[in-house]
Amino acid sequence: MQKKPSLSPAALGALPDEELLEAVQRQTFGFFWDAAHPVSGLAPDRCKTVATAADDLVTIGGSGFGVMAMIVAAHRGWVSRAAAAERLCAMLDLLIKATCFHGAFPHFMNGRTGATIAFTRKDDGGDLVETSLLMMGLLCAREYFSHETPHESKIRGLTNYLWNDVEWDWYTRGGSVLHWHWSPNNGWAMQLDVRGWNECLITYILAASAARYSVDPAVYHKGFTVGRHFLNGNSYYGIPLPLGPAFGGPLFFSQYSFCGIDPRGLKDRYADYWEQNLHHVRINLAHCESNPLHHKGYSASCWGLSASDGPGGYAAHAPDEDDGTIAPTAAIASMPYAPKHAMQAIRHFLTAHGEKIWGRFGFVDAFCEAKDWYADTYIAIDQGPIILMIENYRSGLLWKLFMRAPEIQAGMRALSFTV
Repeated sequence: MQKKPSLSPAALGALPDEELLEAVQRQTFGFFWDAAHPVSGLAPDRCKTVATAADDLVTIGGSGFGVMAMIVAAHRGWVSRAAAAERLCAMLDLLIKATCFHGAFPHFMNGRTGATIAFTRKDDGGDLVETSLLMMGLLCAREYFSHETPHESKIRGLTNYLWNDVEWDWYTRGGSVLHWHWSPNNGWAMQLDVRGWNECLITYILAASAARYSVDPAVYHKGFTVGRHFLNGNSYYGIPLPLGPAFGGPLFFSQYSFCGIDPRGLKDRYADYWEQNLHHVRINLAHCESNPLHHKGYSASCWGLSASDGPGGYAAHAPDEDDGTIAPTAAIASMPYAPKHAMQAIRHFLTAHGEKIWGRFGFVDAFCEAKDWYADTYIAIDQGPIILMIENYRSGLLWKLFMRAPEIQAGMRALSFTV
């Protein structure tokens, strides 16, 4: 990766909008390029603001975001197209030999051997949602790397192999809802149905789109859309919310699936998904601006509640679960929905907090001004959406790639989406 001279946070904050967005994306991309596993190139779950000895643990969902970040890097010229393709081939070489569970990958694995690393005591098998984030990234890569070179041909071939090998139907257990986990040691003991509204729309769209092990559309309509937090219809801060829990939940709900799924004009019988995401973001912003709990630092320029590290550990922060922790990814990855306020937040973060929250891989995971706490971590699933959603705002690149995949178009039609 070609290095650009590092600018101070104050100097970055003074850049014109387009140059600032480019700088934030590029610095954040270093997480997926420089901190990647030295053998496979897969993404670490997290790393520190100061370089430390790396271990072999890599994350599957975060690596899906990493794949998409490689596309952006090649598109923007931060790395050459050939270098990005070579790195993706290394990632695929490990994934092909890694342990899988009816085609699904575990949450964590060893980036050197592909062996499963248990996420929790009983979560030592397939994780369908993490696998979905990986497949979203790989399908984007298959569409982007279309040249007839050895590396790009390999990307397409191995992606198709892995994509067609996921047994989505197995994860229904013969019923009408997808299940998040299965383990050969613990079976279905995690007992977690994938029901909405949350970050899992991508899982159902992929499951309906698969050519080999697809699920019937009824699984979406009888499984995902009947969760007790699916339909909402109430207003918060005067803003109506079609779907989701009270106040919308953490902002990653409007980001993870929509790194690939283009919400513009996307509708089904339940919602207009652009409206859903737009209103979700506006509620989150309105909460931080009104600041009913009087947290230090909150304003229209300092906002964004999502899952992140915090003073008490990792938690899913939201307006109704608000301990004063701001996650920069929450506001920045809302760029397509609230560009003015997202840009305002970037400039505020840089000028008000500077090197406390800006470092070698961009913005740290989170901070809590009231407790004078600033994370010393970067987390893959938070760094990824910063790069990807800024890019979707700037060019729509990832939206175009994912939505043009013929299987995705067919799957969305089967689920009765209109775009």
